[in-house]
Amino acid sequence: MSSTTRSLSIAFIAVLIHACMPPLKNPHPDVHGHRGCRGLMPENSLPAFLKAVDIGCDYLELDLVISGDGQLVVSHEPWMNEAICLTPDGNEMTFDEGRALNLYRMTVAEIQRYDCGSREQARFPDQEQRNTYKPTLREVVEAVDEHALMSGAVSPSYNIEIKSDPAWYGIMQPRPEPYAEAVLATIDSLGIASRCIVQSFDPAILEAVRAQRNDITLALLVENKDGLNKNLERLTFKPDIYSPHFELVDGPLLEKLREKEIELVVWTVNEEKDIQRMLKLGVDGIISDYPDRVIAELEGQD
Repeated sequence: MSSTTRSLSIAFIAVLIHACMPPLKNPHPDVHGHRGCRGLMPENSLPAFLKAVDIGCDYLELDLVISGDGQLVVSHEPWMNEAICLTPDGNEMTFDEGRALNLYRMTVAEIQRYDCGSREQARFPDQEQRNTYKPTLREVVEAVDEHALMSGAVSPSYNIEIKSDPAWYGIMQPRPEPYAEAVLATIDSLGIASRCIVQSFDPAILEAVRAQRNDITLALLVENKDGLNKNLERLTFKPDIYSPHFELVDGPLLEKLREKEIELVVWTVNEEKDIQRMLKLGVDGIISDYPDRVIAELEGQD
């Protein structure tokens, strides 16, 4: 083989290898509205999710717990957060009073008597307060899809976080297997299995979902500094998405995930400089309380 032929062969192999490698950076990451759009509307409320549709979010990020009558309720905690919710009489609650209201021991009708949108939130001065309640997952999907259809918007996908903690098993939630079964049954009945992500900090929940179904996109949420390998070792399978707090993310982490063919979705990115850093890094998805800011930065790059 001549030196010219050898050089051409090496060049061809290099091009072929490069073509087969996944791109390191994603120039157009998905925008996930965190709890709808918590910076603009009460978190995990119908107004927040409808606003997120109008903004143009690719995904609506939301939290799930389960009620005493077996329905999936959109709530960040399996109790009433006293910083957000008011009693049916419009009164404030103490931490202990809110914590004593275990949603797993309440019916949806009882849960929805509480106003979880009228209290001002110092962390989110731009949030527009509304007298609103904790909706069920079914209410959210049906309201969002109808709103998208009527407004001519694209129906978003859903990033569903199953709130779960081993300390809550049997007290504030079912054990992982029946919990996962209930979530999957509702997802299937709503017809959103092909356009949703199921995420959790609890590996046991993800294991239970994967054992029952292998067609659901799963994301491992991470808030520790243990590192990629140790966190992945908590699962018996490779998750589709690795989802850490954005401050834990850098170029080497993204490169390692690309090698493993795992996507990177970061949370919760609100400030302009942090949004810009994540966009420059090339992550696959950005979860934000202010999805409008993320979309504005993306449009500014075009």
